[in-house]
Amino acid sequence: MVNNKHIATFILGALAGLAAGKYSSMSDEEKEKLMADLKEKANNLKEEAVKTAGQAKDYFSELTTKGTEAIKEHFPGAEKWMNDLFGKKDATATSAEENTEHPES
Repeated sequence: MVNNKHIATFILGALAGLAAGKYSSMSDEEKEKLMADLKEKANNLKEEAVKTAGQAKDYFSELTTKGTEAIKEHFPGAEKWMNDLFGKKDATATSAEENTEHPES
């Protein structure tokens, strides 16, 4: 059974064949110009990707800060609750809590 994946593969193969035929019929000067244009476009794309990655890092950092502030504003006890839930407890505090919860007398 032929599905969309097979059709897409056929179309991409046909386009690759056409591109190879076109490239082989080009003069050396046209080939050099094409390669220079492709390199320039690739470098521009790389620069944009690096810039966007930096912006995304800044955005998520800002989002984390604003999110933390919003949680503290709307749920004042949230920070203590999160620290109690996920924070590390030292051994003396843990043993002191166990003694108050289960007195031996």
